[in-house]
Amino acid sequence: MGLLDRIGLVIRSNLNDMVSKAEDPEKILEQTMIDMQEDLVQLRQAVASAIASQRRTEQQWKQAQVEADNWQQRAQLAVSKGDDNLAREALMRKKTHADNAGVLKAQLDQQVAQVEMLRKNLLGLESKIAEAKTKKDMLKARISAAKASEQIANMTGKINTSSAASAFDRMEEKVLLAEARSQGLIEASGDSLENQFAALESGSDVDGELAAMKAQLLGPAPATGAPQIAAATQPVPTTPVDAELEDLRSKLDSL
Repeated sequence: MGLLDRIGLVIRSNLNDMVSKAEDPEKILEQTMIDMQEDLVQLRQAVASAIASQRRTEQQWKQAQVEADNWQQRAQLAVSKGDDNLAREALMRKKTHADNAGVLKAQLDQQVAQVEMLRKNLLGLESKIAEAKTKKDMLKARISAAKASEQIANMTGKINTSSAASAFDRMEEKVLLAEARSQGLIEASGDSLENQFAALESGSDVDGELAAMKAQLLGPAPATGAPQIAAATQPVPTTPVDAELEDLRSKLDSL
């Protein structure tokens, strides 16, 4: 292969590649349907023209036959009148019209066959167009579905699933931490209240027990007024109970 042939091959291959990439299936289908419709219009016009020509030829053929028959009758009339020259002239005219009728008949037969063929082609093209239209609609639906699938695939490909999963894991961890912190605060608050109430209840028991012990050891409280003062001036006898009471008081004061 020569250099020019190789260059031409490269150019053609590049052009074919450019054309292939530029082809839009939907546009190609629509243009194909337009071309087929134009062919159908032209074929219908051809059929109509052929039918009109056939009818015109048929009329001419019938007229030639009528003229031939007329000259035949005139020739017979001339013979009956004994005018051979006139009869001969009539027969010549008859032959001319008869020959013309024969030519027209052959032409008419050809036109009939041609019209029949055009009609079959017309029916075939109409059938192909109907089939092509159905196929075009189906292909367009498949093209739309393919484009939608491609868009979904592109969108899915752009999503970083690992990053998204990591983000969800981090957020879940933060939520769990916040829930644990909240639960801890609730439990701490509950423990503080429980401890405070327990202390109050414990303090009440101790105070009551202390009061009961004092009442048991000291007896009823002395009357108010002078006797109390006098009693205060009297010396207090020292007994083992008193010593135990003083020891208890010192312990209470040290608390």
